[in-house]
Amino acid sequence: MGLRINTNVEALNAHRNLSNTANALSRSMQRLSSGLRINSAGDDAA
Repeated sequence: MGLRINTNVEALNAHRNLSNTANALSRSMQRLSSGLRINSAGDDAA
């Protein structure tokens, strides 16, 4: 009996996109609530 692994590529892509959007929203909310454009060293490398 062979082993079959099924993946739902569309669901994986949707999950990745949702995670990226949630992270971007979190960063935006942190900036908005602090009133600062730069909150950490990684925000503005220049």
